[in-house]
Amino acid sequence: MARRSRSRTQSELYLRSDSETDAESATGSIGPILELLVVFVLVALVQWLTVLVGVMGGLFVLAPPLVTNPWTIITSVYAHGGLGHLLSNALALVVFGWPVARATTRGRFHAFFAVSGALAGVSQIVLTAVLAAIPLLSIAPTPGVLGASGAVFALLGYLIASNRLSVGLASFVAVPRWLSILVFVGLAVALTLATASPGVALVGHFTGLLTGLFAGHLRVLAVTPSSAGDRPAD
Repeated sequence: MARRSRSRTQSELYLRSDSETDAESATGSIGPILELLVVFVLVALVQWLTVLVGVMGGLFVLAPPLVTNPWTIITSVYAHGGLGHLLSNALALVVFGWPVARATTRGRFHAFFAVSGALAGVSQIVLTAVLAAIPLLSIAPTPGVLGASGAVFALLGYLIASNRLSVGLASFVAVPRWLSILVFVGLAVALTLATASPGVALVGHFTGLLTGLFAGHLRVLAVTPSSAGDRPAD
């Protein structure tokens, strides 16, 4: 009888420990999101100060040629063109970023956000310049870009490709690699065009979303046992 009580008590402890761990993980996963929101606000304040002295562009706007102010490849990801721009990206970050943050570590989340955002910005500058050089296309090169939209679209893409439904379907149906690529590109084009409006960096949105789709398909942010110690809750 005593053994049964002891076993039941131990089981309850294990269950309680697991639930507490899940609760801590869910709470801790908010950490990277809050950190990014704080960075957005701080950068916005610095932008306002640098506008007064006329140096904002050189510090935060990614513009050609890229080698002139290379630090803007990263700083432009966290800067915004106004309060509305900041608020829209902040809301999208919370909605799309929180589920991704729950599934990975703080370091990986921040690295993914910075790298995907930088790739989106660079692609907007480089590809529009290339397309503008083609005579038959009436595309103007992008003079400058800033904002977290590319990184936010990457989080959306990662969320679409790495959720349980997508992974479950992939495990039941053998999809050729060429078809996966075609589907991802088509989905990225469709969602990008759905956000089209004057002044929007469509190439950057497309690049961010496509990056996130492939990263989610490969589950590059998945936590392995060796990296479990670097959970967001820590």
